[in-house]
Amino acid sequence: MKGLMLFIPVFILFILIYGIIKGVKVYEAFVEGARDGLKIAYRIFPYLLAMIFAVTLVRTSGMMNIIEKILSPFTYILGIPKEIMPLVLIKPISGSGALGTLTEIINTFGVDSYIGICAAVVMGTTETIFYTISIYFGSIKIKKIRHTLWAALLADIAAIIAAVNIVKLFLK
Repeated sequence: MKGLMLFIPVFILFILIYGIIKGVKVYEAFVEGARDGLKIAYRIFPYLLAMIFAVTLVRTSGMMNIIEKILSPFTYILGIPKEIMPLVLIKPISGSGALGTLTEIINTFGVDSYIGICAAVVMGTTETIFYTISIYFGSIKIKKIRHTLWAALLADIAAIIAAVNIVKLFLK
């Protein structure tokens, strides 16, 4: 554990020494990078705020329950447990919201249960699609995302179906 704690300072020291050897003005490069980082943070802030608002709205309005009921016939056919549907629905929107949902699922069903393991695998195999698209495309001012959203949603659906079936294969 002690060696692991030293890794970051040693890595930073390595970068400093390597930069000096290569003739890079390390401090000036750091300051320029920090300045660029602040500009990017300023540009993406409205998109980040909009996503936080949307997640809060979906969770507190009860819209999540309505969507779950609408999708329940499809999820039943695909074999997706209804207990992980809140995670499946929140993950494309918010990583932190999904982490909270995963925690609720694990606290309710247990970490070693089929539902708990299934939720953990779904959490690890899916992406925060809307967050990622809004931040990445918004920061570079792209308004038309073309097929990105549909491709990402299909990839997430495939990941969820695969995760559920692989967990089922190994646990049931």
